[in-house]
Amino acid sequence: MSTSVPISVVIAAHDEEPVLGRCLDALLDAARPHEMEIVVVCNGCTDRTAEVARGYGERVEVIETPRPSKTAALNLGDARATGYPRFYVDADVTLPLASVRRIADRLGEGNALAASPVMELDLRESSGAVRAYYRIWRRLPYVREGMIGVGVYALSEEGRGRFAAFPDVIADDGYVRMLFGTDERARVDDAPVRVYTPGRLADLVRIKTRSRLGRDQLRQRFPDLAARERETKSYRSAGSTILVRPWLWPAAVVYAVVVVQSRRRARRQAASLEDYVWERDGSSRSADRR
Repeated sequence: MSTSVPISVVIAAHDEEPVLGRCLDALLDAARPHEMEIVVVCNGCTDRTAEVARGYGERVEVIETPRPSKTAALNLGDARATGYPRFYVDADVTLPLASVRRIADRLGEGNALAASPVMELDLRESSGAVRAYYRIWRRLPYVREGMIGVGVYALSEEGRGRFAAFPDVIADDGYVRMLFGTDERARVDDAPVRVYTPGRLADLVRIKTRSRLGRDQLRQRFPDLAARERETKSYRSAGSTILVRPWLWPAAVVYAVVVVQSRRRARRQAASLEDYVWERDGSSRSADRR
């Protein structure tokens, strides 16, 4: 692998055997030699995640660590990666090579330090209630701005210099987003990423609990950054949109139920955060969903 590459991709993978190949296939499809370096950090894996990654030969560098921590894995991958822009990609999403190139071009223009693709939700295996939730969630201005819930963000070299290392937090994407003002972030609308949604409402509540817990943790640990982020968030326009569209009201009820349930669960879990076990959705990690 070249010692100097234009694009680096870091993937923190914890027991992602069913979906890692799907992720890597999309990144490597038609990639030119030495166009990218991909570092997969298998953290605390009890399955064949590392074997899947090694199956791609020298196109993928594999690091293994016994510690099941996403942020620790990101730091290990960062230490090994050499190129910019640098992409941080969740193993359970599908990011086409074309999207990588478009995001890299956007960051190369120099007026954005952080960028993310536009989200394409794969709702094919989701229940009606889950679909209803996302009908509202995707309309939130906070979500539409990017870098939240899409499983991918990319930083220029200057942007990566904004922080020394990933802190030990639940929401690494939320932390990185807080470091940049709205004029420093870009959502690249012609660069899609496929995000696979949960199958059942119970699965959705679990991952939204983790999201809520992650936001609450960031507010406690980085109050100044969180205060600046709150100043830019707005739900008013989404609320107005829903109020004048009665056909969205049933979906809004589902959304509200999920918000209330996840908030209650996060409040209970926050009391013993040192013993927190990462909650994730297994229903969206099917190898058949491509």
